Amino acid sequence: MPVSLEEYFRTTFEDKLLVKLPEREDEHLTPATRLLEKRREMQEVEQALNAQKEEFQMKMESIQQRREELERKEYTLKESLLKFDKFLKENDAKKNRAVKKANVERDAKLQRMREIEAFSEEAKHLQHELEIQKIKLTKHMVFQKYMDRVLETADEFSENKDAILRYDTLVSTHQHLLNREIDNQDRLEKEKANLMKFVEEKNNDIMSFNNQLANLQMQLETAQSKAVKWESVWTHIKNTAARQTLLLGRIKMATHNLFMLIHKQMRTKAESSETTEQQLQKIQIYIKDLTEIIQETGRQSESKT
Repeated sequence: MPVSLEEYFRTTFEDKLLVKLPEREDEHLTPATRLLEKRREMQEVEQALNAQKEEFQMKMESIQQRREELERKEYTLKESLLKFDKFLKENDAKKNRAVKKANVERDAKLQRMREIEAFSEEAKHLQHELEIQKIKLTKHMVFQKYMDRVLETADEFSENKDAILRYDTLVSTHQHLLNREIDNQDRLEKEKANLMKFVEEKNNDIMSFNNQLANLQMQLETAQSKAVKWESVWTHIKNTAARQTLLLGRIKMATHNLFMLIHKQMRTKAESSETTEQQLQKIQIYIKDLTEIIQETGRQSESKT
């Protein structure tokens, strides 16, 4: 914690800077003497202060040197720590590389051991196969002796390879004929399958046509039945229409006669262009008026009586 210069001087020179007041007995000194005394005391205090300043300056220089020394030591320590950390990292890296290299070498060694074991097994297998082939060769020597006797008795072949070539030719021809027979059998099976498929499809078509024919026959019978029904309905409609037409004619005739009778009664001339509906309306009006007249006449008769 830094200390201010003023505080340092105050605490250090507080006793030394105190000026003693002159006693009463010195009051008889002249002002010049007292001034000289004061100057002397000031010089002493200034000398003491300069000495303390030099001492303080020396202490500050010493402290500064110690601080610089500590900073140098701190820097050196940091450098040492960085170097040590770098050393540890390099050491760890070397250790990791060494471990990795050891692992690689161990894996390579294991791989070589596995390869050696595989080669050993393969060598054992090949040795076993060699023994088997030797046994087969021993057994097949009978055929070699047989071929030698054939060559001695047959004039067609002069060497073993001629007989083997003839045998290969016969085997190839036999295989070719066998393959062609197999192809013919395959084609025959395919044709049979196609024929069966064709027959099945045609049978399905025939069944479908029969079903359609049956449906059409049912539709024809239904249509014929409906035709008979609608013919009777049409006959009934025609008969009903004739009766209705005759009834309508009678109604029109009766309406016309009643209309003419009303005009004759009213002594007015009827218009020939009026329709039956118009005639009925006029008849309705006439009947309504006549009914009101009759009712009024009846009321008057009742009132008189």
